[in-house]
Formats: sequence, structure tokens, C-alpha cells
Amino acid sequence: MRRSPFTTLGGSGFDGSQDAEARLRWFEHVMRRDMDAPVRRLSRMVSGEVEDVIACDVVNPDHIDVEFDSIGGLESIKQALYELVILPMRRPELFSHGKLLGPQKGVLLYGPPGTGKTMLAKAIAKESGAVFINVRISNLMSKWFGDAQKLVAAVFSLAHKLQPAIIFIDEVDSFLGQRKTSDHEALTNMKTEFMALWDGFTTDQNARVMVLAATNRPSELDEAILRRLPQAFEIGFPDRKERAEILKVILSGEKVEDNIDYDRIASLCDGYTGSDLFELCKKAAYFPIRDLLNDEKSGKPSKEPRPLSESDLEKVIATSKKTQVAANEYNSLRSQLVGLSRQTETDDYPVQAAISELSKLVVSQILNLQAENQDS
Repeated sequence: MRRSPFTTLGGSGFDGSQDAEARLRWFEHVMRRDMDAPVRRLSRMVSGEVEDVIACDVVNPDHIDVEFDSIGGLESIKQALYELVILPMRRPELFSHGKLLGPQKGVLLYGPPGTGKTMLAKAIAKESGAVFINVRISNLMSKWFGDAQKLVAAVFSLAHKLQPAIIFIDEVDSFLGQRKTSDHEALTNMKTEFMALWDGFTTDQNARVMVLAATNRPSELDEAILRRLPQAFEIGFPDRKERAEILKVILSGEKVEDNIDYDRIASLCDGYTGSDLFELCKKAAYFPIRDLLNDEKSGKPSKEPRPLSESDLEKVIATSKKTQVAANEYNSLRSQLVGLSRQTETDDYPVQAAISELSKLVVSQILNLQAENQDS
């Protein structure tokens, strides 16, 4: 199986212990092996140790397996993203005149966890043919003063050389949240450098570089960041029709019965996210395997597992807990325990920290026991 010429560090063919010379040899090997368009763009970059660190997070769009058709629902949002983001990258000649039709400098996807924000970001890169730079905050941090700014600068310089490119920041609130006086100087400098470079590339009218951010806490973003993300799309909980579409996409290509009523199953999954529906189908897929193993134990001849049925999905729905309910129960239990801890008479910080950690552990054990009881 061929490895992707652009992957994350763990699958790139070298590890972080190797020096810049080894990385350069690896890039030369990739270019000789697979001279497609993104790799040819990579060959034009002025490689250095700083850009090599960021290059480990570059993903070739040809090796992204998510498309708009593989995402159920969100039709209006997908259409808007196609017009605002994908078309300017695929047909730049249509948007090269005037200021009103210039390429978008930033797009924000926000909404509850599990609703498909990261998957939608990958699909945007796939559909636009843009190189996908998945920025990991850990790669931007350094123990050496000033190196963080150099790494941030490398993100944008590499994006320019590989354009069209999308700089993707997942959980952007953890990196570009509201600035506070208690923030470390290094973090403040890194945020300032990021915003300065972000404004810098937008001065080039024809630059096909965009920052795509995702978060489930948009209220915690810095106002200066929100100004640079003029296009924001809420990716909320899917409605019944969208849940039915998601189920069809998930089960397409699987061995299922022809008479499954997707609308009915979707109506039973109110409050489920796309991630919840995927886990629902995964659990249901085990029932045909269990039936086959039980038949073999009883001495029946071995055969192919039966197709997944509507009743399999109903069994899982009866015992599953959607993300929204589980999160609410967790918060409720935790608030009760935290309230008890506040009634203690001690003001000792280490003691309070220990109580907080203990409360988290107790809540986790309670939820695990509830899940085991439901499964049994």
C-alpha cells in the first residue's frame, strides 16, 4: 500500500528525531516517486528546518477520502461554501476583477461536537483541490523564545508556495481565544504574529490561501479573530430529514436489507449528531455477526452474515445515549459534586484541585456503570 506523499508526522516516513537533511532527502524521494501537482508545488519551496516542521502537517487533497456527497444533509451550507470558497479556488479567473469578488480570507464553522465540522473542512479541501495544512498547536510551540513566531510565519509562507491552500485550525478557541492579561507573553506574541500574517496575505488580491477554523465555543474567540472570519456557518444538530440522509450515506455500500425505513429510524433519533448516528450503525452492524456465531455454536453450517436489518438499528436505539443527553447528565452530576466540594470549609488550593479531579473520576464511573446496566 502506497503512503501518501503528504501525511501527518506519524505516517510520513520519518520521525522528529531526524535532522533537516534527512527530511530533505525524504522530500526528494517523494518528488521522484509521485510527481503530481501538489508535489511539484512542494518542490518549489525553499525548504528549511522551520518549514519542514509545518510540512509534516500538509495533506494532499488527492488523498482525502471525504467529499460533499459523503456528507448527509447540510445542503444549504454546502451550496454556500461551494460558491464562497470552492469556486474562487477552482476558477480564480472569475474572481480576479475588482474587490467585491475577491477570495475569502477566513471561514468559521461552529456548532456542537460531533456535527461534522472537521469532515466538512476536509471535503472543502477535496472539492477545491487545495492543499490542506492541518495546523496543530503543539507544532507551533517551542521552548526557545521567538521560535513560535517563526513557526507561525512558516505556516503562511508554506501556504503561499503551495497555493491554492487551506490553513485549517480545529478547536480554534484553544489557540486564538480572547486575549487576557494572564496570558503568557509567548502565547500573546504568537497570536499577534498569526493575525499580522493573516492580514498580510489578504493584501494580495489573487492569493488563493484561506484560513478555515472550527470550534464548538465561538463566544470564546477573540474579537479580532472574528473580524477576520467574516463568513461563519453554524453546523447544528441535524433535523429528521438530514438524519435520514446521514443514515443513507453511512449505510451506503454496506450489506443491509432493502426495506429499511430511514425516515422512521431518523424520527427515533431526535437529538442525535452525525457522529452519534455513525456509532449507532457501527453497533448495529455487530448483530449479524453475533447471530452467525450463535448459529455456529448451535451446530448450524457456517454461512455469510445476514444483512443488517431495521430491527438491529432499533435495538441499539433503545440502549444508546445521544451526545446531547450524555453531556447534560455529565454536567448535572459534576455540578452537584462541585457544589458539595464548595461547602467544605477549607480554602487550600491543592485540596480543592484534588476534590475537583475526584469529582470527575466519580462522575465518569457513574456514567460507565449506567452504560453497562443498559447494555445488560
